[in-house]
Amino acid sequence: MKLPAPPVLLFLCGMFSLPMALADSGIQLDTPKGGWRTRAMDGEQYIQEVNYPASSVNTPQGQADTARIRGQIKGAPKVNKEPGKLIVNGVSMPLKFDEQGSFDRPYAFPNGSNSVEVRSPDGQQRKRVQFLNTGGGVTPPKLRVLLSWDSDNTDLDLHLVTPDGAHIWYGDRVAPNGATLDVDVTTGYGPEIFSMPAPLKGQYLVYVNYYGGGYRSDDDEDGGQENAVQPLTTAQVTVITEEGTPDEKSETFVVPMRAPGELTLVRSFSYP
Repeated sequence: MKLPAPPVLLFLCGMFSLPMALADSGIQLDTPKGGWRTRAMDGEQYIQEVNYPASSVNTPQGQADTARIRGQIKGAPKVNKEPGKLIVNGVSMPLKFDEQGSFDRPYAFPNGSNSVEVRSPDGQQRKRVQFLNTGGGVTPPKLRVLLSWDSDNTDLDLHLVTPDGAHIWYGDRVAPNGATLDVDVTTGYGPEIFSMPAPLKGQYLVYVNYYGGGYRSDDDEDGGQENAVQPLTTAQVTVITEEGTPDEKSETFVVPMRAPGELTLVRSFSYP
């Protein structure tokens, strides 16, 4: 005799919903929230401030929730911690967090459908949200370049040269043509993000500079000293055009950076 269909369906739904509930239990994602939202003159800042030394939580005070990724990885290790993982619209990058497991990252989302996923360092905990973003008077970037890298306590810098010869980098982060570079992350992993709402036609050059390694403090008879640590690190550069539209294109390049002072031309491309 066959079992009635409804009890079987209920049992199967229970089987498959439990692992998802457990996966979400260790991560709190305060923003963004899922659903439909409008950026209606809420104080969103397209240009971010740079503070030295940069911290792992580098969102400026007063940043609108529509332009940030904020939350906490509960139970994150306090020593020798590996980064978590942040995946925004399919682009994966390391996520650095503080001693309490908190993270707070400025991010200018494009119009249309967006997804944000946060994973714990061991990959066992994850939280994902999907939301629909509408304009509210903010011009979304049509060209975005993201730099991240795979080692802590290292400093890589993103440099862009636009078709009119403007050079955008951490020392000159805003160009008259509208190109901008957000926070300068000096403590490892990144990301650093170049954005341009109205890209010029022509050739763009993308460079990565290995500015320097981190430092560790070793005790000695004089009360301590700092020894330079210069690890090999791998840069990941993603170029996104027409983000959030049917014409969106994305390319990712992985480049080994071997020594401080190295300046590497990662990519040249033409827009459109």
